[in-house]
Order: sequence, then structure tokens, then C-alpha cells
Amino acid sequence: MKRHFIIVSGVLFALALRGPSLNAEVVDGQFPVTSNLRAGVAKVDITPPDLAGIKVVGHVREVSSVRDPLRAGVLILDDGETKAAIVTLDTIAAWDEMVKPARESIAKETGVPAANIMVAASHNHSGPGFVENLRWGAGLIKKLTAAAKEAAGNMRTVSIGYSEDRIGFSINRRKTIDGRAVVRLNPEGPNDPRVKVLRFDDGKTLTPMAVMMHAVCHPCFFTWGDKGSQPYPNGYPKMSADFPGEAQTFVEMVYGQRTAAMFMQGCAGDIRPNLPGYPYRCADEADIQWAGRDLGGAVARALALSVTREKLRQRESFYQIRVASEVIELPGKEGPVSSELMAMKIGPFLFLTMPGEPMVEYGFKLEKAIADRATPIIVGYANGNLGYIATADAHKVGGYEPSRSVLKPEAEAIILKQLGALADRVVGDVFESFSKHPKDVEKREAEEKARLQSAQQSKP
Repeated sequence: MKRHFIIVSGVLFALALRGPSLNAEVVDGQFPVTSNLRAGVAKVDITPPDLAGIKVVGHVREVSSVRDPLRAGVLILDDGETKAAIVTLDTIAAWDEMVKPARESIAKETGVPAANIMVAASHNHSGPGFVENLRWGAGLIKKLTAAAKEAAGNMRTVSIGYSEDRIGFSINRRKTIDGRAVVRLNPEGPNDPRVKVLRFDDGKTLTPMAVMMHAVCHPCFFTWGDKGSQPYPNGYPKMSADFPGEAQTFVEMVYGQRTAAMFMQGCAGDIRPNLPGYPYRCADEADIQWAGRDLGGAVARALALSVTREKLRQRESFYQIRVASEVIELPGKEGPVSSELMAMKIGPFLFLTMPGEPMVEYGFKLEKAIADRATPIIVGYANGNLGYIATADAHKVGGYEPSRSVLKPEAEAIILKQLGALADRVVGDVFESFSKHPKDVEKREAEEKARLQSAQQSKP
């Protein structure tokens, strides 16, 4: 086994080339990072400065004050050849009307192609709407642009750690009785309590530069639930980022405010907080602390585990960024529905996105299809907002999600097939994705050129 020696901040590290990364050990809270990947991150407060006349969306209600701030995060990534960005929002949606101008503005300031920018919302039900509050919306785009510029100005060489943990507050909200779906907290229903956590490290300390947490649950703790539930029969009267905001705050507190925590929502279309009632109640302060600290604690555990020496040895040293996206027409109840799907691969980590509220089974089916080809992270509520994305089986028994969906049952097969095709393009283990035959190279280059151009030409 070959040994190499490097010095970081005056500390001598012995390195052994083994596996996919360097056999790096932590010395005095530092570890060497050998990587082609550079990253920068910034967060910004996006809370409306004036609540007069503003109603929160989701379950619409008036609010009189702010419990905790709404924030956005921007992570810029550069592998030396390709740039990409991930934007996360403490909002109910990544609205179509916001995504295109935000991408264009961020691209202009950072050089990240607009088509390589993922915009994902937590699906928070206690924040403002975009079209209902256009002045706030215009300010939101400016703040995202400023944060992206800040992130691009603070790029560092990083490696990525990954680990998983679990939460205990989510539950399925559908139950089939006598051939029809009813609203019911259903512990036997499908659920995904896993928390997937990526940490971006420069190795100078054990504090990550950035944290990306992914969990599956509606952020609707503070919505009205069953009418008459005390102490908030009309819903919580304050604006809030709900449990994703509470968890981000918790993680940043653990690291002394020296990291930037970001949240990505999974396939939460039929997953909600376990707050019993008729059919469920509005949360209070104890509930939100329970959930926020449950998720935050799971993230903190995963973060700590992923810098142990065994985990450091498993890290990659080469992270290629590959992005593929396509706007497709899905069969809708009132005609075709335009939908943007995206695949973004950063080293071994594969993000697959849908622009709405996919039911939890979508995540399971896509992960099964990916198998051991990559580490999958399935993201809902990203790059647009077409509402509920119900499974074909859910349409058979009805219920809230399929009845509210604008899509027909046939949409599921099309979405799964198209995301599979996009995964093929970015994972790079399908022959057509790496063939050096001139015709194959020409085809890939033409497809990529068209994709980048489409992001500029697509209507808002």
C-alpha cells in the first residue's frame, strides 16, 4: 500500500491510497480533502418585511406575527468543467412564475447555466404565496440572486459525506375502507421515515461548510386541521418555516452558526405529521419543537457519523457533475400538462426531481429502478408546481390526492419512464451515454445544446 504525506495548516497527514478515496484520518479536528469539486453556499432571510394584507397559503389563514424566519439557501457547485446550483426555499412551492426569472438572474450573476439550476421548496404551509404577493416575490428573486452571487464568491474545494438516520413524526394520511380512500392517520400505510444527509467539507474543521438534509413529510404542523381543535381552531396565527425551518435552526445551532443547513422535500404527497384528531389537529409550540428537534437530531447524528475515519475512507475524490432535464407533456384531466423533470448527478449522488407533490410510492419505485447504480435522492416540489402527483393505484380508490390532481392515472408510467431515461443520461453507465462513436457523441452534444437553450426560451 502506497503512503503519501501532505501538510494541512501545519499538521502532517499520512495518506494511504485505498478504495475510492484517500485513507484520511482526522487530526486535531482537520482532515485532508483531495477533490476536483468546489462549492460555495449562502443563505438569506426571505420573510416578508410587512405582514399587512398577507395571508399564508396551503390552508389559507391570516397571520399577525412571525414565529421564525423563512429562509432560502443557494449551493453552487463546480467540478472544473460543469457548474450547477441547488436553491432551497422555505415556501409552499417552486412556482413556475418564479423559477424562470430566478434561474435567469442567478445564471447572469454566477455563470451557472440556467438549465443546471434546481429550485426546490420545502412545501411549507405557513408562508406567503408568490402570485398573491408579487412585490414580495420580486424581492425574493433579488435575494436569491444576491445569495447566489455570495455563494459563487466563496468557492472552496470540498468532498461530500453521506449518511442516513430516521424521524418518528411522519405518518401516511390515507386508508382504503370498503374500496374507497378516506382521510385517516394510517400507521400501516406506506411511509418513508429515512433522513438522507449530505455534508460538504473543506476539511479545515469538523464543521461542514454546508448541510443538505432530505426528509419526507408535509410541513403542515401549523395548519388548521379539524375545526375547533384548541388552542388554535383557525390555525396557528404566526408565519413560520414549520419543521424544516426548526430543523435547520437546530443543526446550525449544533455547529455554532458556522454551517449553512438546507432542506429538500421528498415524495410527501400522502405523508403528514402524526397529530391525531378528527382527522387531525393543529400543532402547538411543543409539537413543532418535537418534530424540528427530531429531524435536527437525526441530521446531527448522521453528520457526526460521516466524518468518522471509516466513513472518510469511503468518500470519493472525483465528483463529476452531470445534469439532464426535459419538459414533457403529461396527460391531464383537462388537457396536456407541461412538466419539467430533472436528473442531477454529483459524483455518486443522483437527484431526481418532480414539479409537484408525488405520493410516497414514487420514491420507492424510482429507488428500486436505480438499484445500485447511484445513491438516489428523490425530490418533489422542484422546478415548478403542478400540484398532486398521485399513483395510478390511488386513482382507482380516489381520495383527496387523486381528486385534487390535474393529472390522469396514465401520468405515473410516463413520469417513471422519463425520469429513468434522464437517470441513464447522467449516471453514464448506459452505452449511449459514454460511447465515443462520432454519431453518438454528436447526438449527445445536440441534446445538451437544445436543453441549455430551452431553459432560456421556455415561457415563465
